[in-house]
Amino acid sequence: MTNPKTELFDQFARIGKVLASRSRLLLLDLLSQGEKAVETLAEQAGLTVPNTSNHLRELRGASLVRTRRAGQHMYYRLASPAVRELLRSLQDVAHENLAEVRELVSDFYEDPDGLEAVDVETLGRRVQEGEVVVLDVRPPDEYAAGHIPGAVSLPISELEERLRDLPRDREIVAYCRGPYCLFSREAVERLRSHGLRARRMEEGVADWEERGFPVASGEG
Repeated sequence: MTNPKTELFDQFARIGKVLASRSRLLLLDLLSQGEKAVETLAEQAGLTVPNTSNHLRELRGASLVRTRRAGQHMYYRLASPAVRELLRSLQDVAHENLAEVRELVSDFYEDPDGLEAVDVETLGRRVQEGEVVVLDVRPPDEYAAGHIPGAVSLPISELEERLRDLPRDREIVAYCRGPYCLFSREAVERLRSHGLRARRMEEGVADWEERGFPVASGEG
């Protein structure tokens, strides 16, 4: 006779097996920013399109992602907000329990000048009062999928050529995909090197929305 508990935990193990891949975790992290085409995912993850398709097939088999076809392109999205919560929980557990993770975060993700990141609530208040310029330094497709209202889309790849457009009389706050994204730290370092007052928001748009703040969509 089949043990239902054993069967149930076998199904739990399916999820764990699929997640035991650096590339698949990276793809889920990218999809937490919004729906993306296979080609876009491959480019942003630094993978080939066939390899990306294979990883997405595994994720779809475990019901972690869903698909939509438009013409010749296949688009992927997270199956539900619970998948994003699972990914964040995995990251948080790793940070809490693995010294290697804490060391990497300290070396590469924390502000080198020791300034604390701006939290969501503080940024929300300062945005309403018009005290800051907010920069979304993610790729344009992620900005279009959802961004902080009033934020300027300035992908990290375009930052240097658009520095002259940024005001010098207000503080600039940059944000990207969340606490384990390097774009915002890189942006802040470049801005400060040009004499601009800049800080980063550690969290991403999903965290902003979870705190009850509105999210805008569409191209900037």
